[in-house]
Amino acid sequence: MSDPIRHLTEAGHLGSFFIDGGWRKPDGAERAAIINPATEEVVAEIPLGNGGDVERAVAAARRAFPGWARTRPEERAALLARIHALILERQELFAQAMTCEMGAAITSARQAQVPLAAEHIRVARDNLTNFPFIAQRGATAILKEPIGVCALITPWNWPLYQITAKVSPALAAGCTVVLKPSELSPLNALLFAEIMDEAGCPPGVFNLVQGTGPVVGEALAAHVEVDMVSMTGSTRAGVLVARAAAPTVKRVAQELGGKSPNVVLP
Repeated sequence: MSDPIRHLTEAGHLGSFFIDGGWRKPDGAERAAIINPATEEVVAEIPLGNGGDVERAVAAARRAFPGWARTRPEERAALLARIHALILERQELFAQAMTCEMGAAITSARQAQVPLAAEHIRVARDNLTNFPFIAQRGATAILKEPIGVCALITPWNWPLYQITAKVSPALAAGCTVVLKPSELSPLNALLFAEIMDEAGCPPGVFNLVQGTGPVVGEALAAHVEVDMVSMTGSTRAGVLVARAAAPTVKRVAQELGGKSPNVVLP
């Protein structure tokens, strides 16, 4: 099946979040429309998360962190290899999702969006096999440890690519994650959560909460149990994330754009 709306609807995942290893109903009742840019038609609706959903997801990630951080690099690399294989197996489903939800030309989705996203997984897996977690400098041993729970906030325009660019290295390092994709292009994130589940990702290591930046994004950035925020988006949103994160002195990594639009005429 290459119809992402039908696939997610039949699986029962279109109206759910992925938290603590299972598909959970949202805490609130607010919803957002998914609009196909080519037709301007509403093709589906998704629930929008709130503070309660964030609390459950962060708590799950915090519980899972000690065990995941202790896994051997070979175990984490094996999980990444399974994720990589599943993305390649479902390339057409991901490509159709991105065409439907954010207007990517199908050739671009097939030839660039999905393959480049898969490469992030492969590179993280390959780097993990020989990464020097312990390095000797003179008489000093330097140990590199996972930072903890990471909140990952991704944009609408390269959705799967940005997800894998953030999730892959976080998991490889031994971190647990809570992903908040753009509410404008949520389908690929749901498909990615399915893959994480089928690949055997331990409960709580990967969590997905859909929602808006001012609600879910800021709640994640401000949360005392989140150790790092990685955010790609507009400068306006980046300022809000940095302000929300400042009181807890967590690490914040940002890629801020929101520039250079293209006007496509008939």
